[in-house]
Amino acid sequence: MSEVRAKKALGQHFLVDLNIARKICDSLGGGTSEKPCPVLEVGCGMGVLTRFLLKRTDVVTYGAEIDSESVAYLHAHYPEFTPRLMEGDFLKMDLRTLFPEGLRVIGNFPYNISSQIFFKVLENRDLIPECVGMIQKEVAVRLAEPPGSKEYGILSVLLQAWYDIEYLFTVDEHVFNPPPKVKSGVIRLRRNGVKTLDCDEKRLKAVVKTSFGQRRKTLRNSLRSMARRPEVLQEEIFNKRPEQLSVAEFVRLTNLLNE
Repeated sequence: MSEVRAKKALGQHFLVDLNIARKICDSLGGGTSEKPCPVLEVGCGMGVLTRFLLKRTDVVTYGAEIDSESVAYLHAHYPEFTPRLMEGDFLKMDLRTLFPEGLRVIGNFPYNISSQIFFKVLENRDLIPECVGMIQKEVAVRLAEPPGSKEYGILSVLLQAWYDIEYLFTVDEHVFNPPPKVKSGVIRLRRNGVKTLDCDEKRLKAVVKTSFGQRRKTLRNSLRSMARRPEVLQEEIFNKRPEQLSVAEFVRLTNLLNE
């Protein structure tokens, strides 16, 4: 079967540089040869990462691919992978049922759904100790940024609450077919030691989203309607803007608003 045609609607840009593909795969941890761990590749395309993952003895590689043309290509070129290749939308997969013992996640993620992929990882954080993904560079930078940076945002806070995030390296446009209009970045998320946050998590998410929805305002102005008692707004923390707050400070803020 000839090469797969890249589909704009699926955000497909196929990586063609094998050295970069190897580097991405080498960035992901695994189990041991005696006890390999499951790895799910999201969006396998024409198997540029798959080929290196399949060579590893410390992982068992599974795939999630929504494009039937890519699935047919992978069946033809990687027949040993066929039993573990799932045709369908990763965002709709029940990871808890498919991987009850847990899994690692890797992929050249389509730019148009990369944030949704990370939210899915977040929902399944007790199952996913590690995730390596190539995404649009500016999104990768944003996720890894510490507080105080203008790039720091909603996903930075919510992911950094549960994961240590490293920006690994930048990938230029010309190593893709078709080349995207922007550079890409590879990041690695590794689960930190946090088991629970000392606040109502649903409320925290709402506080973070509301704060960054009006990021130029002070927290006193953007969160006024969320305070159960107006007096708490006199606390010093409400003089700040959202990008100045660490995860721990957002937890404290959430508790103050709930008082």
